[in-house]
Order: sequence, then structure tokens, then C-alpha cells
Amino acid sequence: MAMDPLDYVLLALRVWLGIVMLAHGIGHVRNLDGTASWFASVGFRAARAQATASGLGELAIGAGLILGLLTAPAAAGLIATMTIAFWSIHRFAGFFVYARPDEGYEYVATLAVVAAAVAILGPGAMSVDAVLGLDEAITPALGSLIALVGVALGAVQLALTWRRPDPGA
Repeated sequence: MAMDPLDYVLLALRVWLGIVMLAHGIGHVRNLDGTASWFASVGFRAARAQATASGLGELAIGAGLILGLLTAPAAAGLIATMTIAFWSIHRFAGFFVYARPDEGYEYVATLAVVAAAVAILGPGAMSVDAVLGLDEAITPALGSLIALVGVALGAVQLALTWRRPDPGA
């Protein structure tokens, strides 16, 4: 079977996004107390549960993307995570990541846009989804919808668990 160049591009995008998410997940799980403390400081209620869910979610998202297993849902999970990061932290600093100590949103937006592209285009031939035949079930339209669901899930989680901290408190 001849490989389409797009399959190599999708593999590279999936693996890189997966590595980024695995690294974040490992960091959160290895320092759960510190992550929970930071989550509380930026306005998340039930910070320990949020830190645990974040770490484990990032590990699952990373593994799914690297393997190309349930790729569109994994991409949606990444989009949800970046939606939460954008709204709760990065939007306050402006666009550029280097502009302020608390980082702008160019990084999280880039990760979310690339994840959306992967959800829309599919996992490519070099994926577990392709081996299982799951890749054919996700059309570009369905991938787009799944990416939008990621934004919606992030918004729901924010609505339920986050309040901007009072800077005067």
C-alpha cells in the first residue's frame, strides 16, 4: 500500500501533539500537590480533583494521539484542555507567549488549531484507528463537529469549576 504524503504529516502532527500532552500529564501527575495548589491559585474549585483529572486526561490524550487511537476524541480532549487554559490563564496576557510572565495565548491556540486539523483530517493510515477501520467513520464534517465539541466541553468545565480569582484577595 502506497502512503500518501498526508499520512506522514498527520503522523508527525499526532505524535508531536501527543508528546506535548504526555509531558504535561507526567508533570502534573508527578507533582500533584503542586499542580493542585497552582490550580487553586488561579481559580479552580476542587483543585486536587481538577489536577488529577488534568494529569490523567493529558496522559490519555497524549497516548491516544501518538497511537492514533480514537484520534478525533483525543484531539477534542486536547482542544478542551487548551480552551480551559486559554480562558482561565493565557487570555489575560495577550497574544505573545513571551510578552508577560504569565504567557500569552499563541501557544495554547496553536495546539488547539493543530488538534482541530487532526480531528478534521483524520488520523492517517499510520494509526490504530486505520488498522481497526475506525478512521473511515470520521468524515471531515464529523471531525469538525467533534473539534467543536471539544470547545464546548472546555466551556462547560470552566462554567462548573472555575472562577477568576479576585486580585485584591
